[in-house]
Amino acid sequence: MNKILFNVAAINICTTAEGPHKRLAIWFQGCNIKCTGCCNPHFQSIEPKNIMTFEELVSLIFQSILENNIEGITYLGGEPTLQSNLSFLSESVQEMGLGVIMFTGKEISDIHPELLKGIDLVIDGKFDQNLPDQRNLIGSSNQRIIHLTERYKQDGGWFSKMRPKKVEVNVLDGGIIFSGDVL
Repeated sequence: MNKILFNVAAINICTTAEGPHKRLAIWFQGCNIKCTGCCNPHFQSIEPKNIMTFEELVSLIFQSILENNIEGITYLGGEPTLQSNLSFLSESVQEMGLGVIMFTGKEISDIHPELLKGIDLVIDGKFDQNLPDQRNLIGSSNQRIIHLTERYKQDGGWFSKMRPKKVEVNVLDGGIIFSGDVL
């Protein structure tokens, strides 16, 4: 049987900077959109970075539930929709009782419906540095917040209101992860 693999650029096992509540954030490696002014240009190259199995990711998520009491996970990138087994991971995360938020540079209408299974909220649209936005973690005003379930509707203010700039710095396995409003 083939293993389900994911191309991971970075993981923050507990953050409050990448969405409402305590979350685990996964940045996937590779992006075919390559927005000018991207906040993560080092995650754009489509090449193997940290190849992780489904089992390894699920184990890490479960560990963060136990140790950090996370409420959900956030997919970022790179471009998360390049991960062909994303829905398998999302549905498994949902079975653990967690919510799933995904940032994508694609329009939701351009994403295969299968990839959206198990995702509660999508922030879609290509980043446009000429359309700055003041919403939390949303880079440009053309990007939309799309609720696929009811889960985060009560947290809509988290994205729409301005909050003080926030940066988290975490040292994990000899690497440093910056989260939040880094630019």
